[in-house]
Amino acid sequence: MSNGVALDAQSNEDLMPNPGSSDRFTLEAEQAPLQCALFFESVEEIYLRIFRSFKPRSLSPSVTVHFRKYANANSRIRLEGGCLTVLISDVLEEAPAPVHEALASILLSKLFRRTTSASAAARYRRYLNRADMRRKLELLKQERGRKLVLDPVGAHFNLHEVFEALNLKYFFGLMARPNLGWSVRRSRTTLGHYDPSHNTIVLSNLLDSRGASELIVNYVMFHEMLHLKYPTEHKAARRCVHTREFKRAEAKFEDFHRAKLELSRFLDREA
Repeated sequence: MSNGVALDAQSNEDLMPNPGSSDRFTLEAEQAPLQCALFFESVEEIYLRIFRSFKPRSLSPSVTVHFRKYANANSRIRLEGGCLTVLISDVLEEAPAPVHEALASILLSKLFRRTTSASAAARYRRYLNRADMRRKLELLKQERGRKLVLDPVGAHFNLHEVFEALNLKYFFGLMARPNLGWSVRRSRTTLGHYDPSHNTIVLSNLLDSRGASELIVNYVMFHEMLHLKYPTEHKAARRCVHTREFKRAEAKFEDFHRAKLELSRFLDREA
């Protein structure tokens, strides 16, 4: 029997519990408490100890940890035939033992479908949110990552023209144009995103259709342009993508409320 899970860069962003929500990353009474990693433990020994805290009556597996040259902080874990295999981004190879302990708790929680410890999630997120780690991850994405996008000149909208019109109207034409492109997949959940590592704004090609009005394409592009002006703020284990300043600026979009309503109706039609 083989079981495996992955903790990728996107799910890393969702590790912090959200009070009052149904977020699965919450404290649970039966969750084993996170211990203090011993300085002389190897990474393999940390994973074995955390495994035993989850499965005290099970036969202990052999543990193998490999550090791989990923383009981000991805990690993967698999249990097969009595062997626990862990693949971790090499950007974490020099991380202190408590960080590896937190990651082990997160990965094994996912593997055994348990609720992730909030303290483990906070410890891991706090480490990744350090200024030096954010810089390392950004450089990794630039050096190793690839940004796959479609041509900005779509079947119905030219993203260069959309950007320049909004730039002139809302930013006095002073915003340097990043790379632009339509997404490869027609996503309904991610209508647009700005990737600072590759300085690229990507809009879902779901919007490059006859059913999408110029208003909603402009609105989504404007939203992503604001990410250039108001970058994500990091504070300890917290990450704020849409700051108060961001939201105030977004509300200045002409026909802001109508654009949101029209976008909602468009997505309902595309469901």
